[in-house]
Amino acid sequence: MKITILYYSETGNTEKMAMFVKEGILSQAPEAEVELMNLKDEDSMNVEFLNASEAVVFGTPCYVANLCWQMKKFFDTRWDCKLADKLAACFATANCMWGGADIAIQTVLQHAMTRGMFSYASGAGNGRPFIHLGPIALRDELEEKADLFRIFGRRVAEKTEKYFVKH
Repeated sequence: MKITILYYSETGNTEKMAMFVKEGILSQAPEAEVELMNLKDEDSMNVEFLNASEAVVFGTPCYVANLCWQMKKFFDTRWDCKLADKLAACFATANCMWGGADIAIQTVLQHAMTRGMFSYASGAGNGRPFIHLGPIALRDELEEKADLFRIFGRRVAEKTEKYFVKH
């Protein structure tokens, strides 16, 4: 099973949370192959791996109550990245609680569905902690939110394995 974590991180906050998601994925599915790809670093983009992935977890910092423009540009221009029929999930980082991170996550998932992906948000069906759309970490709470992001990663791995891996 292959899972791509595709994110943009300027300050390192979103990247740190991507690492926690990866830890969660690997705790649930140790045999999984997981690659981190930061849109800031073109060299980290492994299109072949992304195209072979069953799931893509997107991570965006929240700017002006929305996703970062780099992620929007990815959805608009990277047609070499085959996203259709994969599981999509998303997390966000923000500077403040009312910064619009939930809008950023919804927008990413909307773009993912437009590209033919299946949206997964964990939701309330998995019990506590509830992760309705995707986890959010504020810049002053990154370490405090680590377990939430690991749980999210585990849940993404569970669903990817359940729905996309042939047994």
